[in-house]
Amino acid sequence: MSKHRIKGTVAYQNLATGFWGIIGDDGREWRPVNMPEQLKFEGKKVRVTAVDVEEDFSIFMWGTPVRIISFHTI
Repeated sequence: MSKHRIKGTVAYQNLATGFWGIIGDDGREWRPVNMPEQLKFEGKKVRVTAVDVEEDFSIFMWGTPVRIISFHTI
């Protein structure tokens, strides 16, 4: 299980049923499976620590799935 320290911007993705993601400052796309309510604001700058999530199947063809274990806003 890899740990990631992500600095980026929250973005709502209007694909399929819609979901929240983080676009890293490095351009990588992250799809938290447990996005905290406090972070669900378009354009919010965040720093999160997250771990990889194993998914068998997802309808979302966007971003790397991760589970957030800690976060704060910038």
